[in-house]
Amino acid sequence: MRPSRSLPPPLLARSAALGLLEGALTHRGGLEGALAAPALAALSSQDRAFARALAMATLRRLGVIDQVLRARLAKPPPDRVRDILRLGLAQAFFLDTPDFAAVDTSVALAPRAFRGLVNAVLRGALREGPLPDDPAGLAPDWLLARWRAQFGEAQALGVAAAIADEPDHDLSLRDPDDGEMVTALEARALGAGSIRLERRGDPASWPGYAEGRWWVQDVAAAAPARLARPAPGKTALDMCAAPGGKTLQLASAGATVTALDLSAPRLARLTANLKRTGLAAESVAVDATRWEDDRRFDIVLLDAPCSSTGAFRRHPDVLWNARPSDLASLARVQSRLLAAAAARLAPGGVLVYSVCSLEAEEGEAQAKAILSRHPELRTDPIAPGEAGTTPASLTPEGWLRLLPHHREGGQDGFFIARLVRPA
Repeated sequence: MRPSRSLPPPLLARSAALGLLEGALTHRGGLEGALAAPALAALSSQDRAFARALAMATLRRLGVIDQVLRARLAKPPPDRVRDILRLGLAQAFFLDTPDFAAVDTSVALAPRAFRGLVNAVLRGALREGPLPDDPAGLAPDWLLARWRAQFGEAQALGVAAAIADEPDHDLSLRDPDDGEMVTALEARALGAGSIRLERRGDPASWPGYAEGRWWVQDVAAAAPARLARPAPGKTALDMCAAPGGKTLQLASAGATVTALDLSAPRLARLTANLKRTGLAAESVAVDATRWEDDRRFDIVLLDAPCSSTGAFRRHPDVLWNARPSDLASLARVQSRLLAAAAARLAPGGVLVYSVCSLEAEEGEAQAKAILSRHPELRTDPIAPGEAGTTPASLTPEGWLRLLPHHREGGQDGFFIARLVRPA
């Protein structure tokens, strides 16, 4: 929804936050699409930052907020009114907005017929004090139940607790030994060329961006390409490449890279990143399962489309948009892509399969299935701490199940398996 320019200044940012929340939870593009809407760009930088912060705070605490609302509402109000209530509670309890401002602006945004309800619900919640501080309330019930079954109670609650945390920025260095860049960005080295910094704002304005000395990439997302052991003289295929972080890693290590992606617009972002960093790769907009090319590669990297439930630190809306029925259809896509990946692997080559999902159907089950279907492949066990990963994430099979709380300060949730075809 486009914020009305006729609104008084205190309501402009809140109206934009309402549009972001609605977009994140109901539109196909989710939060990422809503953040790209022209309405947000029309705001001042201060209002834009507040709108984003408010929407993100609401999404990160949505489970707890909705618990409070269910207890106070005799019946569900219209979606817009419910979202206004959600934003009001998030302002008051998680953004340190004064109580009167959180209530008054929420009432002003509400349809006239519901202003009394919004006022009563928010003032009642404020009288009762802080919202429940229970990690189990942060995740959708069905996902938390799955995590408990897969990881156990303590690990599941550790994952859930991370939902509320705002992450710092992780970057991958073009030159892993670029200590000058670490100093200039006042960053902390995480190992293997990843750094972390608390800096806020537009990354394009930070030191080293224009020179292409780094790119934004979560430390967990950087692990698959490093585990492929790229090197000069090796050929590498990045099967689902856009927006390009893993392609940049492979190319910066000296490999000759071919990058595939189904989306031509997303490949355009990859091309722009290659130009900025001064790196080179061949890019092809194509369905990787239908690519008419008979080449085989020393490295095949498949970071497959998935439910993205492990990416909630920066995209909390994925938890509320995921559905149990999605997993089966995504698993079929992953299976087809893995079969295509195996067919592209040269003798002696390395296949790295990864997903930013916490769900076993998309991770462990896929690795077991491809090994069963292709007896010529075998697991190449990942060593504890290899490529800067956390030893706690190593599985008995030699794969990685990276959980967000396995690293101090957090990381994305990932599954990674490294397979080889003996020469």
